Amino acid sequence: MPRAGLSKTEVVAAGAQLADEVGYQNLALSALAEKLGVRTPSLYKHIDSLADLQRGIATLAMTELDLAVRDAMHGRSGSAALAAFANAFRQYVITHPGRYAATVGAGFYGPEDPLLQSGSRVMDSIQAVLRGYHIPESEMVHAIRTLRCTLHGFATLQASDGFQWSDDAETSFDWMIRFLDRGLTEIARA
Repeated sequence: MPRAGLSKTEVVAAGAQLADEVGYQNLALSALAEKLGVRTPSLYKHIDSLADLQRGIATLAMTELDLAVRDAMHGRSGSAALAAFANAFRQYVITHPGRYAATVGAGFYGPEDPLLQSGSRVMDSIQAVLRGYHIPESEMVHAIRTLRCTLHGFATLQASDGFQWSDDAETSFDWMIRFLDRGLTEIARA
């Protein structure tokens, strides 16, 4: 019988917090059980495996990221929407590096998969930013990949203290957004 008050949702949330604290690659069921004050076998009443926990964390993270970027972008367009999306994305990755790492490369189980649904909403937000620049449909996939790769790279480097040679990451991030804005504007003109 599961511990009173403990649910799969709480196990996944605690796993996500632990992933942020120790790093996604260091996530272990034994450490999670200790954090929750239960024995490791007790976790199997709520999750099927470490992979099930990781998938739950990925779904939680993508849902949180979706809400963060949509809230930030609300009512904005053009360069303001780009800056809002970029800042919300980066802030999420810096604040939740472990749970964000769970989303990278996570596969989907079908059209009703909550991870796919929240991931699709994040992609919809990226497309909304790009539509504000009038990116032609034939260029959309390239623009999405470029924007995602650029933001992912910057945010994960910053989250892992990858900019050790300079403490001016904020200025560099603002410069990068202006660079993207100019590039997207130019692509639309071509």
